[in-house]
Formats: sequence, structure tokens, C-alpha cells
Amino acid sequence: MQKFLKSLGPVSAVIGAQWGDEGKGKVIDILAEHFDVIARACGGANAGHTIVVAGKKHVFHLLPAGSLHEGKPVVLGAGMVIHLPTLLEEIRTLKEAGMEIVPRMYISPAAHIVFDYHKEIDTALEHRRASEKGQGIGTTKRGIGPAYMDKAARSGLRMECLRWDEKILKTELNARLKSAKEMYGIAIDEDKEFNQLITAKKLLEDRVVSNTAHLMHEFLEKKRTILIEGAQATLLDLDHGTYPYVTSSFTTAAGALQGLGLPPRALASCIGVAKAYCTRVGSGTFLTEADEESQKRLRDRGGEYGATTGRPRRCGWIHLPDLKYAAQINGFDTWNITKLDVLDTEEKIPVGIGEKDGKAEYTYLPGWKTSTVGLQSFKELPKAAQDFISFIEEHTKIPVGLIGTGQKREDMIIKS
Repeated sequence: MQKFLKSLGPVSAVIGAQWGDEGKGKVIDILAEHFDVIARACGGANAGHTIVVAGKKHVFHLLPAGSLHEGKPVVLGAGMVIHLPTLLEEIRTLKEAGMEIVPRMYISPAAHIVFDYHKEIDTALEHRRASEKGQGIGTTKRGIGPAYMDKAARSGLRMECLRWDEKILKTELNARLKSAKEMYGIAIDEDKEFNQLITAKKLLEDRVVSNTAHLMHEFLEKKRTILIEGAQATLLDLDHGTYPYVTSSFTTAAGALQGLGLPPRALASCIGVAKAYCTRVGSGTFLTEADEESQKRLRDRGGEYGATTGRPRRCGWIHLPDLKYAAQINGFDTWNITKLDVLDTEEKIPVGIGEKDGKAEYTYLPGWKTSTVGLQSFKELPKAAQDFISFIEEHTKIPVGLIGTGQKREDMIIKS
């Protein structure tokens, strides 16, 4: 483990290589113990990290998964859009578990705020798409897209507003509520929106720093090691994903650095996280989507229901060209292949290796038909499971450094 950790260097990023839900939270939780600072750069409460510690499940939507490690500074970057009631609920949940996170939180003043009315806009827009085009994008309806729309239009409210006088804050908020009602014809509870803002102001005003980019560089100057947590995944990136069925932010390593104000040269290593199979939520192409019977089997074994929405995920097989594409964009140094144990019952395992006439081309690897749950050494894996991992390495030209073999924190093989 120490050799692997040393190879990561002072600044490391964990980035999803598929359509999200790869299990980034677990490797982040393991690595966070060995880094000084935990940072999240982009996205909002449409992300969901699930961690199981001592048999108890913790789900985070805004706070980094590494927040479970007490005493470590937690940074929320400028690229984020933050729904304040959700953030306060996560803070409260940690406090009830005996963890006080507020004193060690640093929030970018440039992060935008997601209001409840953004959720109403999100729902209205999704209904409009479904009506006009026959199907929507499959958004989580958490208001993420509309908040980023306001950001791009230079009309959003940012976390810096928590430091404003209450009268100014109310005036600015009311102007935006009026505009949203006129443009989208949605119902808005103005008092509720303002009260939620004031509640957050009282708790978080002092945690909004003057500039998180300066803060990150101060950490570097003090030789603090930094773990960057990616949200969503590469194939959902606004620029490089399967547009228009993508998220509204930049989910690559470059997007994470942008959201935190770090230069490209600061990143010492990048871990790509991919499931041993593949899932997707919402609409959009899914070349290796499995038949209904196989989907149900994978979904039930893998617990494939959204941590944020509870929606059943579409399930299918790993597609190596997608992994190679994600690796090219992000510059992955190593893979974390998660949920290998979900394939334990498969007779044969389809692996997507290409595309022809709009359909996936597969090679079929033999299954191992025995449990890998909880194994912590590569040598303990069945030969067929070792061959499966080696096949991924050979075709992507990137080593597999970590292999997930179950839900628990300790269910992880450190291969290299």
C-alpha cells in the first residue's frame, strides 16, 4: 500500500471513466486517510458517493466522500453548484455521527447556489423536452442544469452572497425569483427560499473564504498533499461526453483543476475508476447495454439504484474503447476496477472491444463462478478473474492498481 501511495505524488485526482456511479467514493475514502486536504471541484447534488464503514452506509451528495476522515480540511471549489439545504443536512448527519466538519470547511465564494426554484425549472424543461422530442435527457431534476444556466448567463447568486447584508440579499434574491416566475411560469415559495438562505448564512458565512484558488496554492506551498474528488464521470462531461445526454459541468481531470484553480502541472497522478461492468442512468446511447435478464441480475447483485434519485440504473458490460477514450482525455496513470464481485456468478463475461454498424463487438471471457467477496490479494483471485483484469490492462495500456471486491472499506485489492 505504501508503495502505491508514494506513486500518487502530492496531488492526485480520482475521476470516473464511464457514466458515473463507478464507486469512486470507496477508493476516495481509502486514499483520503493518507492525504492532508480533500477537495471537490465541480457538480452539485446530482452526484452521490456511498461509503460503507463498520456496517453503516453513508451517502454524500455535496460533501466530499473523504469528509469521514476527521481533522482534514475540506474544500468546495468554484466549479460547484450548491443546494444549501442539502449541504446543511449532510453537515447535520455528520454531526449526529460525532463528526464536526464546519470548522474545517473552506467554500469558494464563486461556487453558485442551487435554489429550490431551479428544481422547478429543471422539471419544467425536462417535461418540455419529453413533449417536443419524445424523451427527456434523464436529468436528476435537482436543479443542476438551470443553476449552471444562470452561471453562464452571469445572473446566478454565488456563495459569496452569504456575506452580504440581509436586506441586499433579499433584494437580489427577489429579483431572480421574479425573473424565473415570468420566464418559466413556475410556482415559487419566496419566503422559503429566503429563509433557507438565511439559515445557511448563519452557519456558513465564515466558511466562505476570499479565494479558494489562493488557498489551494497555500496548501501546496506548505507541502500539504491534496486529494481531488471527481463528480459524475468522463462520458457525462459537457464537452467530451455523449452530448446532449450529459451533465452541465466539466467532469474530467482538467475540469477539476479548473474548478479548484490549480494549474495542470500541479496534478501528479490521476486514478481512473471503472466498474467491472457498466451502468448508466437516464437517456442516451449505451452500446453494451445488456438484455433484460442480464440487466436484472447485474442490478440486483450490484445494488444498482441511484444514491441520489433511487432510480434503477441501466446495466451492461464494460466497453474498453470507452475506457481508452477516458484515459486519453484524463491522462490516467492507473485503474481502479470496482465491483469485480458482481460478476462472480457469470458463466461467461462479455467485454466490449469495438463497434460495427452501430452495435457492440464483444469478446467473451470465461467467468470464475466462485466468490471473490472480501479478497485482498491479487493472487487470491481465481485465474479467470486475474485474466479478466489482465485483459483490461492489455487493451488500455494502463495498469490496474486497485480492485474492488465488495462493499466494505477493506474490500479492496492493492495490485500495484
